[in-house]
Amino acid sequence: MASSTRTPPLNELFPFELVRAELERVEIAIREQVRGFDPAIEPYVAYICNTSGKRIRPALSILVGGAAGGVNDDHLKLGVILELIHMATLVHDDIIDGANTRRMVPTANAKWGNSLSVLLGDALFSHALTLATDFNSIDICRKVGNSAREVCQGEIIQTQRRFDLTFTKAEYFRVIGMKTGALFASACGLSAKLSGLDEATEARLHAYGMKLGTAYQIYDDCIDLVGSEEVIGKTLRTDLLKGKFTLPILNLLETASETQRIKLNKRILDQEPLDLPVLLGIAEYEGAIESAVDTALGLLAESREDLAPLGDSVHASALVQITHFLAGLLEKCRR
Repeated sequence: MASSTRTPPLNELFPFELVRAELERVEIAIREQVRGFDPAIEPYVAYICNTSGKRIRPALSILVGGAAGGVNDDHLKLGVILELIHMATLVHDDIIDGANTRRMVPTANAKWGNSLSVLLGDALFSHALTLATDFNSIDICRKVGNSAREVCQGEIIQTQRRFDLTFTKAEYFRVIGMKTGALFASACGLSAKLSGLDEATEARLHAYGMKLGTAYQIYDDCIDLVGSEEVIGKTLRTDLLKGKFTLPILNLLETASETQRIKLNKRILDQEPLDLPVLLGIAEYEGAIESAVDTALGLLAESREDLAPLGDSVHASALVQITHFLAGLLEKCRR
């Protein structure tokens, strides 16, 4: 049975190397989507599609398909659709955050401005949803649409609640479950459905993806505080500048001394940037990061248990290994 006790492979790239051939087909398919747009739009879409990402969501779809009995074209198609939705959200995220670089290259908004970039993100969203209609299942098409809606709603709520002192941890987890967890969960749950697995197993794999995606977002929130732009390859500290309440910040507000909390609250209410020097001067800051890392590690441990219905296979082992690899990245966030 797949469980947290299985020894992960030593090669950190193992999960993606295992499905490298399938991911190459996904990559080709993503780039082929450019031809689905008007020639006047193609160069802009090509720029986004040719910016190579981690392709985590397609990898999850393919790995679940492999663990469930075999990968077919529908698993690859699902990966393409979810990746296009993800790319659309990144275009919009970069506009909202005022980010200038992603994966070491200029963002769409840095190259062409916010107005065109908003429309470009919209075009990617609509194209992805159009592709979803190719599935011979209204239920799958509906669930893809629901996932896209969840992502958008999560982004709206997060933007709406910036600099809001009443924002709670429960609301934080709800938001990141929508904006990040939803696509991870769909990659796993819908892949199980495409493989013909029963509803209970589909639900377990959906839960695995949700927990993995939530842990990944916590990692992203931590790295925004402690990471290096040169290493990570994108603009950092945007959460602090834009007043986003991420788990480390919520932990800090919960554990800081009353004096420090009053000072932090005033800066938030005045919409003054919570810059890093301010945070580093608070004794509880490191503990806030540690606590966030521990929370994410707990979610990853739980997610491994959700893989139990898949049994033993090389693809199931790869799904376990992804959680261990992310756990390793999280550990590096500790100061």
